Amino acid sequence: MEIDWKDHITSTNDILRGKPRIKETRIPVSLILGYLAAGWCAEEIIKEFPDLKKEHIAACLNYARDLSDFEVAV
Repeated sequence: MEIDWKDHITSTNDILRGKPRIKETRIPVSLILGYLAAGWCAEEIIKEFPDLKKEHIAACLNYARDLSDFEVAV
């Protein structure tokens, strides 16, 4: 089952200056992706941020994948 990142990630101007974050938290997507890039596993990240679930981490990865697929017409 694929996680739809739109169910877990939001962006509002009044919180974190509009940076994408996990819904109902102040945890930015970029922070989670940074931990993953540094080699942390999902369980380690969840231990550091108990409000997170594995679905949130999967949503961050799907969000990053969708951003990397974005094409700009020139």
